[in-house]
Amino acid sequence: MFESYYKSVKYLESLSNLPIVGDYMIDRNHPEIYLKRMRYFLNLLGNPDKDFKFIHITGTSGKGSVTNMLHEILFASGKKVGSFTSPYVVTSIEKIKVQDKYISPDDFVDIVDYLKPFIDRSYLEGPYGRPSYFEIFLAIALLYFRRQKCEWVVLEVGLGGRYDATNVIEKPLIAAITNIDYDHTEVLGRTLEKIAYDKAGIIKPGSVFFTTEQRKQILQIFDSISREKNVQVHNLSFQNDYQEYNKELARAVAVHLKIEDKYIDKGLRKARLPCRFEIVQNNPTVILDGAHNRSKMGSTIYNLDKVKYNKLFLLISISDSKDHESILEQIIPKADHILFTRFQNPNRKCAHPKELFEKSKQYVKKSSEARMYLDPEAALADALKLAKSDDLVLITGSFFLAGELRKIWYPEDQILRQRKSF
Repeated sequence: MFESYYKSVKYLESLSNLPIVGDYMIDRNHPEIYLKRMRYFLNLLGNPDKDFKFIHITGTSGKGSVTNMLHEILFASGKKVGSFTSPYVVTSIEKIKVQDKYISPDDFVDIVDYLKPFIDRSYLEGPYGRPSYFEIFLAIALLYFRRQKCEWVVLEVGLGGRYDATNVIEKPLIAAITNIDYDHTEVLGRTLEKIAYDKAGIIKPGSVFFTTEQRKQILQIFDSISREKNVQVHNLSFQNDYQEYNKELARAVAVHLKIEDKYIDKGLRKARLPCRFEIVQNNPTVILDGAHNRSKMGSTIYNLDKVKYNKLFLLISISDSKDHESILEQIIPKADHILFTRFQNPNRKCAHPKELFEKSKQYVKKSSEARMYLDPEAALADALKLAKSDDLVLITGSFFLAGELRKIWYPEDQILRQRKSF
């Protein structure tokens, strides 16, 4: 039924076997290339990024949740809104949403076919070579938003901010940073100050800036850049726990946009994302959570402590590039049974389960049992066999792992038909 869609996805993913001028994850000598290449590509397409009211969101964790919350708030208030997020969980259309549905598979195919000659032209004639997978996806989203006549667009940054492809937009009305922590340090820098400086690149003249970051040394960076750009700053400080920061950030932005409380409350109630501490079954409870860095795992632990269960069966896989230690030291002591496994995405390198097992030895409870699997579905099957009805199976450490296993409960074809994740 979706053969054309799967062909389009395969075409986009297969472009990685061609050379590219620079690689955002590797080559940082001339990072301005990424924005120049994106602008060149959008110019070929007639600049589909023009004429939207943009809200631009970045941060180490929570940016996807805030993007989703603001989308739902704007939709509830009667605005025509589109949003672009990453990564997807089960299928590619999840990255692009207008109103209450993802882009249709047919529209996706149509836009990819439309883009192919422009991709060829960039590859053959462009001064910066072919656009990357992420850059093409952003172009698909912008073209779709234009076709759907969206007024508002909420953009989630892919990585960092300053040189991310989404930062090609010129005049966001709102720029927001959720928080700063260590992630993608090989790209953004190995200090919080360098990471903050990169993410603060989304602050532009004419925008209003919001952040829930609390640390003074980080706020000084934000304030300095905001003064330089003559940007109004809202440093949001809360007494409640950090789990509420995302909601309060979305609420503060919505209040600034003069959206009525009843629509803000409705949007926040409806906001929901897959694989964010998502309960997909009971007896035993199974939770999918894509926590893949220190900050996100801290949130997972917080949520876990609020759930009642007898024994914890932990299914874990982590991308090779992540800080394994900061993830393992938080979650491993909580587990009674640990099933180290891998995700099966061929385009991303996974940490070897044996390596994770060795690194975890210092954190494992004496009573815990640990096993290793190269087949994540076999690991899940064993966990479900061993777990009793009052136990908890937690699948975490990677969005790729959580997304692959989510298909057991929410098949890809079902999401493509419904254009919704739930």
